[in-house]
Amino acid sequence: MGYPGRAVGGWKGWTLLVWVAAVSVVFADGRRVRPARCPSGCTCTKDNALCENVRSVPHTFPSDVVSLSFVKSGFNEIVGGSFVHTPALQLLLFTANSFDLIDEDAFLGLPHLEYLFIENNKIASISPYAFRGLKGLIHLSLAYNNLETLPKDVFKGMEALTKVDLRGNNLICDCKLKWLVEWMHHTNATLDQIFCSGPPAHQGKKVNDLLPQSFDCIIAEFASYQSLKFESISVGAFTFGEDQYVVFAQPFAGTCSFLEWDHVEMTFRTYDTIEGTSTVVCKPMVIDNHLFVIVAQLFGGSHIYKRDTSANKFIKIQDIDILKIRKPNDIETFMIDGESFFVIADSSKAGSTTVYKWNGNGFYSHQSLHPWFRDTDVEYLEISGKPHLILSSSSQRPVVYQWNRGHKLFERRTDIPEMEDVFSVKHFRVKGELFICLTRFIGDSKVMRWDGAMFKEVQTFPSRGSMVFQPVSIGNWQYAILGSDYSLTQVYQWDTERGQFVPSQELNIQAPRAFSFVSIDDRVFLLASSFKGKTQIYEHLMIDLST
Repeated sequence: MGYPGRAVGGWKGWTLLVWVAAVSVVFADGRRVRPARCPSGCTCTKDNALCENVRSVPHTFPSDVVSLSFVKSGFNEIVGGSFVHTPALQLLLFTANSFDLIDEDAFLGLPHLEYLFIENNKIASISPYAFRGLKGLIHLSLAYNNLETLPKDVFKGMEALTKVDLRGNNLICDCKLKWLVEWMHHTNATLDQIFCSGPPAHQGKKVNDLLPQSFDCIIAEFASYQSLKFESISVGAFTFGEDQYVVFAQPFAGTCSFLEWDHVEMTFRTYDTIEGTSTVVCKPMVIDNHLFVIVAQLFGGSHIYKRDTSANKFIKIQDIDILKIRKPNDIETFMIDGESFFVIADSSKAGSTTVYKWNGNGFYSHQSLHPWFRDTDVEYLEISGKPHLILSSSSQRPVVYQWNRGHKLFERRTDIPEMEDVFSVKHFRVKGELFICLTRFIGDSKVMRWDGAMFKEVQTFPSRGSMVFQPVSIGNWQYAILGSDYSLTQVYQWDTERGQFVPSQELNIQAPRAFSFVSIDDRVFLLASSFKGKTQIYEHLMIDLST
């Protein structure tokens, strides 16, 4: 009699165990399990299978198959999980097939795969995670396909790789492929010589010879950040104390609107206002740690205000001669030999563009440049180290004035030929060279370069209702922004190699009149005044195309 828990002894017990095991193999759910057959369209030997002209990847192969080849197959892609039923594979080959896409996790479930050849196919696209899980792969060939690029980090996790073959593809060596160059300099795998099919800067070069610094992948754009619910005609940014401010002239409200940066809400908020009538320019000027604001108005005269820090408000300290300044259109501030000046461009028939000088107690009229010319803009700049003014007028070509240090006056030097009907002139510098942007309402606005004796044309831009062509320098980026009353505002970026501006971006601003920028908390904002719509603020963003 047997006892509970006691093992079955002797040969009879072993016979019983073997019989039970056999039954469990032979019968599963009442059916006999048979070894997998070679799929239709495939030829199988002891450990190899070759499939030709199959329409899809078969799911059943003999269990001892360790190498699998597909030739002239008819499927369009290798989908995820195609080989989970053949986990013993050590070699997988695809050649002369018509598929053009490798999906993510296409080779999932192949822990023993060491050799993967995908050659002479039509592959144009590979998922970033196509080779996920192939930690033991040592040889990968993607030779002679239609690949123009490879997704970043497609080889991530494949630390065992010793050989990668990318020959015979049409690789475009742009920023999308920068990661591959970086990878090639750090991997232990060897790569055959491969060549760039483009872009022109790298066409024909060996990818193996490129360096990460061969790529310029940082671009910038202006992204809409904040919309202000008022119209404006001019804008300025300034620093007072240790804080940055912006000020907009609102002609319809008749105010100078000062904004400050809210470091908590990360937006611009109201700081203060100066009330007036038909305000066209609000020009800040800091002298000996005192803030002055020249307020130009079409009606009611123009005035100068000073910030009273103890009372925390602006107070009017001076009126500007209404006989000289009747219809102000622009204001420039500048310093010469340590003395502070500003100049107002007057666009009336009876007024006169006038230079004012600070005498320690107030501003007085220093020089009237010329009457009767209806000046629309004035620009201060230095040419060959000497102070100059350029006056734009609706009645003559832009006039260049040079400062006479002996007489301490501006004297007419020359004009800019063949540039009638210029509304404004703004200057910028690139690598020490002086350029100017000349704005025309209808016709061609232009960029000109100073050649040591005169300004010569560099580039023209079609103008359709343009009243501002503003150069803006932000870090190493040089822009020129051409506004339009009838179309989108065009942003151009300076191309150093061409020595010209190239199109960069379009902005939707209604009747733009002025642009400026301000840097706050390591961020840069473009300020855009709009005469017929909401004033706009854009953030200057840096984008890495290689990520």
